[in-house]
Amino acid sequence: MVSSGSSVRLMITAFVALMLSLAYARPAALPVAHMPYEARGLPKAPSDDPFYQPPAGFESEIPGTILRQREISVAFLGLIPDPVEAYQLLYRTTAINGSAIATVTTIFKPTNPKTDRFVSFHTAYDSSASICDPSYNYQLGAAQTDIISSAEQLILQSYLLLGYIVASPDYEGPDTAFGPGRLAGMGVLDNMRAVSSFDVLGLSSAKPMIVGTGYSGGAIATGWAASLQPSYAPELDIKGWAQGGTPANLTGVLEFINDTPFSGFIPPAIAGLSYPSAYGAQLNPILNKVVTSKGQSIIDKSKTTCAVEDLLNFADQSLFSTSFQSLGDSLLYEATIQSVLKQCTMGVAKEETPTAPVFVYHASQDEIIPYANALTMVDSWCNYGADVKFTTFANGGHATTEVVGLPDTINFVESAFAGTTQSGCSSNTELANILNPIALGVELEPILTKLLEVFTTVGTGDSKVKQNLTVLKDVVTW
Repeated sequence: MVSSGSSVRLMITAFVALMLSLAYARPAALPVAHMPYEARGLPKAPSDDPFYQPPAGFESEIPGTILRQREISVAFLGLIPDPVEAYQLLYRTTAINGSAIATVTTIFKPTNPKTDRFVSFHTAYDSSASICDPSYNYQLGAAQTDIISSAEQLILQSYLLLGYIVASPDYEGPDTAFGPGRLAGMGVLDNMRAVSSFDVLGLSSAKPMIVGTGYSGGAIATGWAASLQPSYAPELDIKGWAQGGTPANLTGVLEFINDTPFSGFIPPAIAGLSYPSAYGAQLNPILNKVVTSKGQSIIDKSKTTCAVEDLLNFADQSLFSTSFQSLGDSLLYEATIQSVLKQCTMGVAKEETPTAPVFVYHASQDEIIPYANALTMVDSWCNYGADVKFTTFANGGHATTEVVGLPDTINFVESAFAGTTQSGCSSNTELANILNPIALGVELEPILTKLLEVFTTVGTGDSKVKQNLTVLKDVVTW
């Protein structure tokens, strides 16, 4: 375990290196070979981009099959070109009911990469609108509709600086279904299959080593991929999983954030769970009966907006209000809804236990995702024989813990690839909640100053959430 002081120094060093590399990245510095047509004009939204549409007959392909491929130009916050090779793959994956669907993964290849491995990075786009797909937001010139995945590109960049190829899938699938973890888990695993077979990367092995990582909404994808991998994709050479702020129990999350500044995550979750690729066949007959016209308009709005706007639109409102749905407080006890939510709870079935080592971290004062639910998941996995390292951050809240936990996450990723993670289960508590100022490149300062303000002003428990949501909205419209 790295000491708190060393962890902070490691974090600062990584971010300073990141800022310096981006500050010196100019459009003219990119090789011409890596400036495809997207760089000469604005990228198309996924709903208007033919690349996202699978070819006829794709249903007969096996999960993980590459259906389309293209080289793209990626950028930090859509503005500053990232001098790496980047590709996108449309690949075949699987809906909740077992039918074939297709989604996209974005691959970042640094200079002189490690070619026997890659990191699968699952960003928390937490939305049920396709304009929020990370594959769109990553592209040079894309409108930064999803500021969460844009901000998390800082973290993704840390892995590139360490020489890892990184794949970041649109794991919510073609419907952008936020919430249904099994769908996300299969989307992650099929992304790994597709990347492993992508010859252009020059991977030195047909079975590369892989570590998957994600925080918050990205931990839904990570945790469920870890759970389903032994049965759905046992051939993959998974070396480990790192997940933080894990929404292990959607029922617990819904009750926890209801009528709080974070209740805006609820409408897109309802939309996501009720999409055709998720649980629409089961849920929509019930929702059509009980959701009011006001409630439906809120859900419909969330199908067109991303996380920050969702949070602003539904802050401090209640899912259990009869102005939203007619069942009131008994909504979550309705048999079909209860059954679906149970299917979205990690650690229930022994056969869905990760077989690769897992690093789980969580703030005990997390105000968005219940700490108790994550602890229950860890206990269940440990009782079922998993190898889990569980770190509790005793200070700070949800947002700060993602950043402060980054050094430990990177240490785990490197240990997992090296095969030096400890077997069995262990737990520890960290007290650090420090985020020092980071040296900024001149070009990034107007935006990143605002992003850093989000992290540095949240304080213990991230109590200044409304202020920070306003800051994030300013970033979106900057």
